[in-house]
Amino acid sequence: MKLFTAQEIVKLINGKLIGNCNDQINAPEQIEKAVKGNITFIGSSKYVKLWKDSNASIAVVYENIKIEPGEGKAFIKVKNADLAMAVLLEAFEPKSPSFEKEIHPTAVIDKTAILGVGCKIGANTYIGKNVVLGDGVTIYPNVSIFDDTTIGNETIVWSGTVIRERSKIGSHCIFHLNVSIGADGFGYRPSNDGRGLVKIIHIGNVVIGNGVEIGANSCVDRGKFSSTILGDGCKIDNLVQIGHNSVLGRCCIMAGSSGLAGSVTLGDGVIIGGSASIKDHVTIHSGAKVGAGSGVIADVAAGKTVVGYPACDSREKMKQWVALRKLGRN
Repeated sequence: MKLFTAQEIVKLINGKLIGNCNDQINAPEQIEKAVKGNITFIGSSKYVKLWKDSNASIAVVYENIKIEPGEGKAFIKVKNADLAMAVLLEAFEPKSPSFEKEIHPTAVIDKTAILGVGCKIGANTYIGKNVVLGDGVTIYPNVSIFDDTTIGNETIVWSGTVIRERSKIGSHCIFHLNVSIGADGFGYRPSNDGRGLVKIIHIGNVVIGNGVEIGANSCVDRGKFSSTILGDGCKIDNLVQIGHNSVLGRCCIMAGSSGLAGSVTLGDGVIIGGSASIKDHVTIHSGAKVGAGSGVIADVAAGKTVVGYPACDSREKMKQWVALRKLGRN
């Protein structure tokens, strides 16, 4: 168990201590569930009312929230409680599953594969021909990495993930459980005799930048001709579908169960809400946001927020919803 004093946490998150608490802090916890020895967070004024009944010893609080900690408790005031929480969670993070041997004897590694210094390969993993792993790559059990794939330094690949041939993965990426990289894109055309469908072969690959994180059971399909591309710093939630030849700029976010059809382009910093769907060949320009559950069927301008189905400017959509509600009352 990791233990911290209030003063150590103040130094860690660069905050200001208000009040007096001598308890050693053993874990962060939600404000309603916290017990003595826990640290919690008050990220907005709506949580202030919960503090008087909380058993937490310390709370990290936005500096503009006016509230007293009470006897035997303390606040640590910071400019950004959410970022402070991220630092604290990292400090309390348990150790990842350990490897007794850096390369498990049941792993199948082709003789042409090149492994960097300090790579860890779990049980029943397959590493194909001409695969190149950078330094410090961690591959957990039951992963398959097919021929001619490259993976950069310090990338972590969790169990069940399959990375198809010719994929190019950057450094410091995280792929969670059962991620699929480089599966065939979805492409069929009616046959000439009209009695079936002809499969369109996809001969491209997937290129993923540095610092990309992909959630469990998400899929990134290979390009039809060239590459499906995810830029540096993209964060992809669970159960996300990224279609063939889509291109994501830097630091895009896609929430759970959202999806891109083929050849969608996202600029830098685009945010896609949960369960949103983007039509093929659409461009969503830098800084734009797509609301949860929306259906985007046309290009979205830089910085704009769109919602609804079909998605349109959020302010315009709100006016439409208000008008419809008024009609329903008449």
